[in-house]
Amino acid sequence: MLFPRKQPPVPPPRVVVTGAGIVTPLGVGWKANADGFRAGRVAIRPVTLFDVSRQRVKASGEVELPPALPDTHLPARQVRRLDRAAKLLLLAAREAWQQSGWKPSTDLPLVLGTTSGGMSLGQDYYRQAIHTPGSHRRQPTRVLHYQAQRQAIDLSDAFGFGGPIILIANACASGANAIGHAWELIRNGRAQRAMTGGYDALSQLVFAGFDSLQALSPTRCRPFDTRRDGLAIGEGAAVLTLETLEHSQRRGAIILGEIVGYGTATDAHHLTQPHPQGAAAFATMTAACQSAGVSPRQIGYLNAHGTGTPLNDSAEAAAINRWAGEHAAKIPVSSTKSGIGHLLGAAGAVEVVICLMALGEQWLPPTSTLETPDPLCAFPLVQKPAKAQLEYALTNSFGFGGANASLVLRRWE
Repeated sequence: MLFPRKQPPVPPPRVVVTGAGIVTPLGVGWKANADGFRAGRVAIRPVTLFDVSRQRVKASGEVELPPALPDTHLPARQVRRLDRAAKLLLLAAREAWQQSGWKPSTDLPLVLGTTSGGMSLGQDYYRQAIHTPGSHRRQPTRVLHYQAQRQAIDLSDAFGFGGPIILIANACASGANAIGHAWELIRNGRAQRAMTGGYDALSQLVFAGFDSLQALSPTRCRPFDTRRDGLAIGEGAAVLTLETLEHSQRRGAIILGEIVGYGTATDAHHLTQPHPQGAAAFATMTAACQSAGVSPRQIGYLNAHGTGTPLNDSAEAAAINRWAGEHAAKIPVSSTKSGIGHLLGAAGAVEVVICLMALGEQWLPPTSTLETPDPLCAFPLVQKPAKAQLEYALTNSFGFGGANASLVLRRWE
C-alpha cells in the first residue's frame, strides 16, 4: 500500500513594517523624534492641560499638537468633537499610512492598545455635569467618546476602513500586546496586513492617581539610577503598518524593519508592584527570543521598560541579568522614558518605533537623565547616543497587575 508523501511544513510568513508614525512630547513625526532622541533631549515640562496646584508633582510629558489635523474623511462636525487621544492617534496613523503607500481597504484589521481611551473627555463631561446643572442632557455625545474604543472608531472612519477593530487594554503593556497580536494574525494566515499601535492622552484623573500612589518623581525621572524616585507620566501615540514580506515585495514597498518575535506573560504578583525577581519579565523575554529563533547574545540593543521607580527597575534588572546570563555585559540597555515619560498604552508602540530608528540608523538611544548607574545592573547602560552595529533589538513593556510583553525586531538591509 502506498501512502501519500508528507508535505514539509510551510513556514509562517515573515512580517515586516512598511510604515511607522510617532507622536511624543519630543514632537510629531519620525524626524522630530529621531532628532530629539539623538540629541538626548528631555521633554518633561510643567503641566498646562489641567490644574495641578493640589498635586505633589507639577510636570509631565505633554504633546504640542499642531493647530490643524491632516485631511480626513470625517465631516467637520465630527472633527470638532475629536478628543485629544483621537487627535494623537490620527496624527500617528496618518504618517504610517503615507509611508506605507497603502490604499483604503474594507478588510484591514485595526489592532490598538490603550489604557485611558477617552477618559479626558469623559472627565470633562462629568465635571461640567456637576458644576452646570442640565448640561449632561445637552451634550450626550460626550459620553459616547468616553468609550475606550471610540478613538479606534474615529480612525476607522477617517481612513475609510471596514475591517475588524480589536482593542487591547492591558495596562502599560497594551501597545506592545496590540502589535504582538497583529503580528500573530499575519503569521497565522488570518490577514495579509494590519494597522496596529497604541495611544493615550494625558488625563487629570490618571495623573492624580499616579501622584496619589507616589509613583511620580518630584524631581526628574532617572531610570536605573541609584537616586531614582519615580516616573514621569506622558502622552503620545505610535502606529505601524504590518504586512507579509511577500505582499510588501509584490508592491515594491520600502521596508523599515521586521518583527521576528513576541512573548507575553503575567505573574499576578501584586496590583502595582512587580515580582521582585521579575519572574514574568524573564519568561516574556525568553518567549520572545524563542519565537524569533535568537539567543540573548544576538540582541544588540535592549529598550527597557525602565520607568524609573525603585521597584520596577530593580525587578527588570534582575530579569535581564538572569535572561542574558554571561552575555549581559555585552547588551547595551537604555530607557527612553527618561526623555519623554511613560506614555502608558502608547509606550510599547512608541518604543517599537524607537527600536526601528535604532536598527535602521545604527545608533543607540540614551537614558538621557542617567547619572549614577545602579550596580544591580550587570549590563551596560547607554547614557549618551552612540553609534552601533545592530542586527536585533528587543523591547520590553510591563504593566500593573503583572502584564508583560516583549518584542524582537530585526534590521532590514
